[in-house]
Amino acid sequence: MTTDAGGPWLIVGLGNPGPEYAMNRHNVGFMVADLLAGRIGGRFKRAGKAQAQVVEGRIGPPGPASRRVILAKPMSYMNLSGGPVNALREFYKVSLDRVVAVHDELDIDYGVLRLKLGGGDNGHNGLKSMTKAMSADYHRVRFGIGRPPGRMQVADFVLKDFSSAERKELDYFVDRAADAVESLVTEGLERAQSAYNS
Repeated sequence: MTTDAGGPWLIVGLGNPGPEYAMNRHNVGFMVADLLAGRIGGRFKRAGKAQAQVVEGRIGPPGPASRRVILAKPMSYMNLSGGPVNALREFYKVSLDRVVAVHDELDIDYGVLRLKLGGGDNGHNGLKSMTKAMSADYHRVRFGIGRPPGRMQVADFVLKDFSSAERKELDYFVDRAADAVESLVTEGLERAQSAYNS
């Protein structure tokens, strides 16, 4: 049995609950969380009193390098994500620097990844809510979705499904984002950044 000296990691995929949102750009965090759950052989279940679904398991190679993780999908709608995330963080006794938010990012081209620790919310309501609930010192895996075309409003763009052209590569990019999360948790931020900050 291995022990993680610093405790478990809480990996939060951000999105909106409900089938009508499932393929929205804003829900790419849920897509990455679902893929990670499949990799560790778990299924999302309601988390006690927290307004979230969770899967517990381990990420990484068997042995001392593997890390205990709690995968989470807040079920509160994006702009209220902070409450459920902080409730899970307190319940599982996760330090803030072991919280990872996986989310869509407008200011990065489609499919490009950027990993970082801390920083602003860039107008992202899920991050805004998380930061308000527990400060900004958590990790982010930012999945580029690009800017809306023409005069389309940002809110309309993020709540639209990925286009048919984007969907051709979506599985590959989601897979890569899941790899980046695993790298961050098992190898640390610097190594993950050098491998995935394309």
